[in-house]
Amino acid sequence: MAGTVVITGASAGVGRAVALEFACQGFDVALLARGKDRLESVARQARALGVSALPIPVDVVDHDLVDAAAERAENELGPIDVWVNNAMVTVFAPVHEVEPEEFHRVTMVTYLGQVHGTMAALKRMRRRNRGTIVQVGSALSYRAIPLQSAYCGAKFAVRGFTDSLRTELAHEGSQIRLTMVQLPAVNTPQFDWARSRMPKKLQPLPPIFQP
Repeated sequence: MAGTVVITGASAGVGRAVALEFACQGFDVALLARGKDRLESVARQARALGVSALPIPVDVVDHDLVDAAAERAENELGPIDVWVNNAMVTVFAPVHEVEPEEFHRVTMVTYLGQVHGTMAALKRMRRRNRGTIVQVGSALSYRAIPLQSAYCGAKFAVRGFTDSLRTELAHEGSQIRLTMVQLPAVNTPQFDWARSRMPKKLQPLPPIFQP
């Protein structure tokens, strides 16, 4: 049984792969990210699979814009069945070379972006007492590594937030499902797009999986 799925960070990498896989399964998809052109490209691919696709340019650091995107998704595609929080940014550098505003940006997108998405999804799912929220996490939310302090900190925060919310939903007897998928090393454009102060081109630690 298909339905409506919202994916943040849907314009490339894991988010794009997730969106197209849901489209293959017959779900309509709302695609959230900052890059309008890349969103349109993913939307065209999803529509070619026979589903409706709604690209919504949005920066997940703005709670009000995320909430408005959720409202638009429900108005145009129907009740949200699944919400996938995937948007992220990172900085590759030792702590003493990371600027305070860079820590702030990584935290806002990678952690609070997931909080904002979760709040928007819960606001609607609680009315129906159903739905699934998926946090895209990382093995780095359990084992931090050097040169990714901002990202590791944000992913640890997502895990703490998710565990706390899970206990609340369980206490309520809620039918809303909540999960955090801890990804391994994945071949995504983040290694080309992310800010880096390292002397060489970066790649994830093997084994590397495709999105």
